[in-house]
Amino acid sequence: MSDFFNSGWSLYIAIATVAGLLACLALLIIAARRRVMASDNTTGHVWDEDLRELNNPLPRWWMWLFVITIVFSGIYLAVYPGLGSVPGSLGWTSLGQHQQEQAKARAVTAPLFAGLAAKPAEELARDPQAMAIGERLFANNCATCHGSDARGSKGFPNLADADWLWGGTPEKIAETITSGRQGAMPPIAAAVGTAEDVRNVAHYVLSLSGSAHNSIAAQLGRSKFAVCAACHGAEGKGNPALGAPNLTDKVWLHGWGEDAVVAMVTKGKTNVMPAHASRLTAEQIHVLAAYVWGLSNHGPVTPQ
Repeated sequence: MSDFFNSGWSLYIAIATVAGLLACLALLIIAARRRVMASDNTTGHVWDEDLRELNNPLPRWWMWLFVITIVFSGIYLAVYPGLGSVPGSLGWTSLGQHQQEQAKARAVTAPLFAGLAAKPAEELARDPQAMAIGERLFANNCATCHGSDARGSKGFPNLADADWLWGGTPEKIAETITSGRQGAMPPIAAAVGTAEDVRNVAHYVLSLSGSAHNSIAAQLGRSKFAVCAACHGAEGKGNPALGAPNLTDKVWLHGWGEDAVVAMVTKGKTNVMPAHASRLTAEQIHVLAAYVWGLSNHGPVTPQ
């Protein structure tokens, strides 16, 4: 609970927690002082004509169980974090425990990864054991966005088709995994011209890959494509240095067709690939990069 927006929330949580425990204790004390009523000691509720609800106080053993629970809660809150941002006397945190477990796991696997790190990625991509490890690393760290088969989805690149925004060498893939990427397509409709000009440019872009398009509109949009050529190149083949996609290969990350291209030109788009340097060691990234590279260069390797 150390990431509150301000200290007021931490204080609110602490006060609410302590007040709740004290209220429970007060309720138990009040209930413990109740005595059996001198009359028939019933609540007046009757079921099935003769089943009456008694109004007896809590049994002592039951009351003491509640008291022990409250005392235990107080001790727990003093030792572990629970009162807002108060760390607790032991200084334990879930993050700290997670980091310790990660360090322990890395120490156990370090000899194995040290041996794999000495081999080039191209060799690892043909090693069934290395690819089995790479597959597990991919499932744990990459499959959430790129899918278990690495073929991605709308907005998430397909890693098995040999089409790369930032370069597809093992070194570039490792760089992407380590530091992450942020690709930005700015809204450029105003620079292109009118809405009709934007539509014409969209058809010209579609024509670059041989996709269905209006040839007349494409010819009219050819000159306006100069605005796009600054990033995508005069021939529309993209620029890996900028992460600008190749527009000639029929690979559409954010949708295909006139409407999709017009929306991209008009509204722009920002994509983020998070950095994994804090999650994975350099040796793990080397193996993972080899696995990803192998998907589009050798196909998946079946472990033996």
